[in-house]
Amino acid sequence: MRFASLGSGSKGNAMVVEAGSTRLLVDCGFGVRELTRRLGRLGLGPADIDGILVTHEHGDHIGGVGRCAAKFGTKTYMTYGTLAAAGADGLPADFLEIIDSHAVFAIGDFEVQPFPVPHDAREPVQFVLSDGSRRLGILTDTGSITHHIVTRLTGCDGLVIECNHDAEMLRAGRYPPMLKSRIAGDYGHLENRVAADLLRRVATDRLQHVVGAHLSEHNNLPALALRSLSEVLEGLCPVEVASQENGFGWLALI
Repeated sequence: MRFASLGSGSKGNAMVVEAGSTRLLVDCGFGVRELTRRLGRLGLGPADIDGILVTHEHGDHIGGVGRCAAKFGTKTYMTYGTLAAAGADGLPADFLEIIDSHAVFAIGDFEVQPFPVPHDAREPVQFVLSDGSRRLGILTDTGSITHHIVTRLTGCDGLVIECNHDAEMLRAGRYPPMLKSRIAGDYGHLENRVAADLLRRVATDRLQHVVGAHLSEHNNLPALALRSLSEVLEGLCPVEVASQENGFGWLALI
């Protein structure tokens, strides 16, 4: 199994995960032209994608889904709540499948385990993807950590974990108080030290890669997120952060 990010942040999110002959896109916050450009950096094109998993209805995650699914005939998977909140316009029914936020399902060479998360969306989920031997856990856009999240992410071989903001930068920053409260709240986004605490609870000697993702452009720095995660891992495995423009390149779970 291998995975890569096309971009991670408030201006657009998408991740490619590949196992065997199956390639999935997790979220698509980029339009057709930009998606095509970013896939090209990985040696892929839109026709190489076998399905799109959607976490929730916010535009930086779902903004390009309808256009890309319609243009390329790509099967798209989301919860009913996400569909209801996003609206059916632009989402071709022929390529849409509603998923249960607790039910495992298969797409090609993947076993997909969705799990619910606390975020200010209608029915948000995140995913653990498995090829039968390796597991990749993906967690962005959650305001707090639940026992269920810890259970799902324990024992993964790779982790992509939200490190949205640094508490001091957010507190001193230029955002209005209401937005600061939303971001820092239980249904907002993960702070660096909360992400590190989660990593401390789920890390095992199976881990091969950890990536900090969905960093705020104004309320975080890559060095701060990297330090928070690295202090927990103590050299257990490589750790890096995803950027808005470049995401991160292919990482393999072997």
